Amino acid sequence: MMAVSVAAMLGLTGSVSAQSFPDKPITMIVPFAAGTSTDTVSRLIAEGMSQELGQTVVVENRAGAGGSVGTQDVVSSDSDGYTIAMGTVGTLAINKSIFPELPYDPESDVTPIAFVGYTPTLLVVSAESSFQTLDDLVEAARSEDGVTFASTGNGTSTHLAGELLKTLSDTNMIHVPFGSGAVGLAAVMSGEVDFMFNHPVSAKQNVDAGKLRALGVSGAAGSEVAPEVPPINDSYEGFDLIAWWLMHGPADMPADVTEKLNAAVTNALASDAVSEHFVKSGISKGEIPFAGLKGFISSEVKKWGDIASAANAQAN
Repeated sequence: MMAVSVAAMLGLTGSVSAQSFPDKPITMIVPFAAGTSTDTVSRLIAEGMSQELGQTVVVENRAGAGGSVGTQDVVSSDSDGYTIAMGTVGTLAINKSIFPELPYDPESDVTPIAFVGYTPTLLVVSAESSFQTLDDLVEAARSEDGVTFASTGNGTSTHLAGELLKTLSDTNMIHVPFGSGAVGLAAVMSGEVDFMFNHPVSAKQNVDAGKLRALGVSGAAGSEVAPEVPPINDSYEGFDLIAWWLMHGPADMPADVTEKLNAAVTNALASDAVSEHFVKSGISKGEIPFAGLKGFISSEVKKWGDIASAANAQAN
């Protein structure tokens, strides 16, 4: 009888705990530096979550190793819902393949909370380039000299996008890594490098300014920022790459707590502040249901892993 009573008390305690969540501030770890697109999105979502939950959601930037440092801090924390993270295509998909000793597994060590948003990239060349279409670029890449493409670093999504185009078109495309998107774009605009995949807003600004020409979109559904630019998938089936954000916590979070956090993120996404920022930044809101989040992570791990393996890509 005593064992039954203790079990009942423990069950009741767990229920009450879930019902009272949150009763203190929540820490949202952003595994990248302040001022990055991930940081900006995270702070807007955190503000909306705070209003919904009645507790402050404190954003902490813990950058390093392509987002792996901050992500590891989250997956090794208590699974009570008070430490969560803004995951990305890098931290939850690409890093598993490009870091030989990644200290966490994105498929088993996290609890997905909510899909936040996504954006494709634009393939751009200099406005002075002779390449008027994607076919022109690919034809040049068939030559002995081939073509060059810039990226934000080895193993990044902009690098792997170029590698996938190289594989699907079976051409000679030479990777030239840079320290940032801005530096890479500058190299493309000057003609130092032939092309680059870049965030649609910054790329489109330079297209509109007459400095770049957009030849394709990395996402099969196209880009809301540049609807006139054709998806690369139209020419090379299977080319469908997007950058994305997904809120998560450590593994084994209580279902009740996860559901509350999911509802808070959903409400934050519906706010005017988030909607306006997403439109301005070329970000589309997520349409992946909660039940499909684990499957989505697994499919992205495989997709990017296959590209990284074919290119023998490793992190800087």
